[in-house]
Parts: sequence; C-alpha cells; structure tokens
Amino acid sequence: MSAATRTIRRAKAGTTEAPWAKWTLISVAMVFLLLFLVLPLAAVFTEALRKGVDAYLAGLKEPDAWSSIQLTLLTAVIAVPLNLVFGVAAAWCIAKYEFKGKAFLTTLIDLPFSISPVVAGLMYVLVFGAHGWFGPWLAEHDIKIIFAVPGIVLATVFVTFPFIARELIPLMQAQGNDEEQAAIVLGASGWQTFWHVTLPNIKWGLLYGVILCNARAMGEFGAVSVVSGHIRGQTNTIPLHVEILYNEYQSVAAFAAASLLALLALVTLVIKSVAEWRNEQEMKSAGELPPERPRP
Repeated sequence: MSAATRTIRRAKAGTTEAPWAKWTLISVAMVFLLLFLVLPLAAVFTEALRKGVDAYLAGLKEPDAWSSIQLTLLTAVIAVPLNLVFGVAAAWCIAKYEFKGKAFLTTLIDLPFSISPVVAGLMYVLVFGAHGWFGPWLAEHDIKIIFAVPGIVLATVFVTFPFIARELIPLMQAQGNDEEQAAIVLGASGWQTFWHVTLPNIKWGLLYGVILCNARAMGEFGAVSVVSGHIRGQTNTIPLHVEILYNEYQSVAAFAAASLLALLALVTLVIKSVAEWRNEQEMKSAGELPPERPRP
C-alpha cells in the first residue's frame, strides 16, 4: 500500500495519526476506566455481599436504613419536580427572549456549580438557623427548617437547580423560535405552543436533565450534611447513613446502602444512553443530522 493511499484512508477515518497512536489512547482510556471506575464499583458490591445475601438484606431492612431510604426518595420526589418547573421556565426565558440582565440570570443559574455544597448548606444555616436572620421568627412560630426535612429539601433544590436548565438552554437556543412563531401566527395560545411545539422538541433533553437532577438529589452529601443535623432515623439520607455506618465499622451495612446509590448510578447511565440515542435517531430522521458515513 502506497503512502498516499494510507494518508487518504487516515483522512477518511478522521485522523492522520498512525494506528498505534489510536490504540495507545484507547488502551490508556480503558485502563483508567478500569482502575478508577469499574474496580471501585465492583468493590462496593463485593463488600456489600461479603457476608451473604441475608446480611445484605438485613442491612437494608434495618430501621435507620429504611428511614434514610424513605427520606432520600421523599427529597428527590420534591426537589426534582420543583427543578423541572424552574429549569424549564428559566431555559425558556433565556433561550426565547432578549432582555437586560440575561447574562446575569445565566450566571445565577450556574452559581450552584461554582459554590461548594458545604458552603451552600452553611448559607441556609445562616438564614434559617436558630441564630440566623429568620431563626427567632421561625422558632416563635414553631417552624423547623434547619435539622429537619424542609432544610434538606431546600439544600437539595439549590445544588441540583442548574442541571435541567443547563441541559435545555443550548438545545432551545439551537432550535430557535421559528416553530413557536409559526404556531402563534396560526392562532395557538402560549400553553398550546408549549405543549404541542416546544415540549416535543425538548423532551429527550428534558429527560436527560431530569435523570441527572434525580441522581444528584439522591447522592447529595455536602449541603445535606450541614443542614440535617445527622439525627438517626429522622434527618439522615442514604449518603449520611453510609458515612455513619462506615465510621462505626459496620462495613457490610454501609456498603449495602452504598450499593443502592451505585445501582442508581448504573440505571442513570443506561437511561441517559437510551435518551441520547433516541434523540440522535429523531434528529437524523428529521434531517437535522447527516447519516453516518460507512467506514472504508
């Protein structure tokens, strides 16, 4: 094979590097994933089942563990729908309208990404704690936020807010306003335009954002740790429950609870991959993406 032919084939393959370079990079990536992702994940399930299935189930049936599971699910059930509404509204506002302060609003949406979750929890303590700004008024009216479920929900909503909005903003900006404007010209109301035009176009991106938001809500540790008070059976979510058990050398029970979060991560990965694949297929069928070119 001539040098020119090899160059042409490499160009068609999208690279001019030699095959050994490609396989070296692939090998390095696979080794990295094996050492830092697959092996730790396998270790979680191995330790959880080290004393058998009965010990594993006993760790999950323990009252404090069951309470932490219920609280984690309750927090996600409240936080994710709130972020769904806020995220869609914020993305719609930023992507579809031009107004003063748009850049500032976008910066505010990104704020939870730049602030440590522990700092976010401390902010809520300073505002709603016993010695915070609203602490005396809340105590006077017997309203508990810090060291109670409302504080956990508020902290979770804060740290998970950007996920849905950040998934939708670039998608809605790329789609533009043409279809919405056409629907309005044809007599559709604002709600009809949203339900029948905008929502079908963003459904897979929205699902992707909801999945990520739910995964972060269930796995959040830093902010929740600050506002929860670590009250057993009352304000401990699964991550906090895992920490307590591990510090008490109850490794099987700790890894049993941790395995639930690991399973959540795997399910999230599968659903995310399916959502991305479906979105790509729909875009190809609509002619928005070119079909894959067969490899030589």
